[in-house]
Amino acid sequence: MKRQNEMVESFLTGHREFMKNLERSTYLLEQDIVETAEMERICTDEWCLATEHNLDELANMIYSISEPRWANGHDSEKIKGLRHQVHDLYAQYKRVAARR
Repeated sequence: MKRQNEMVESFLTGHREFMKNLERSTYLLEQDIVETAEMERICTDEWCLATEHNLDELANMIYSISEPRWANGHDSEKIKGLRHQVHDLYAQYKRVAARR
């Protein structure tokens, strides 16, 4: 039983670290989109292609997360929040890209 508890704790620690890194990536991508919206000359075809690719990758990671059975309500809310956030980021990106 002790090993199982250690294993679950290890999974939980890894899962939370992964979620923290996804949150950080989402934040960085959001900052890039906001900066580009303020400086129109940055919004090049290359930037749009790279940003859309990054958004797609981030969305794929976030939407493919299977909530572990041992996750608590806080973990579930983080996943749900990240899904909403990446959806909003994509809409923000589309508005910026449409102005080119």
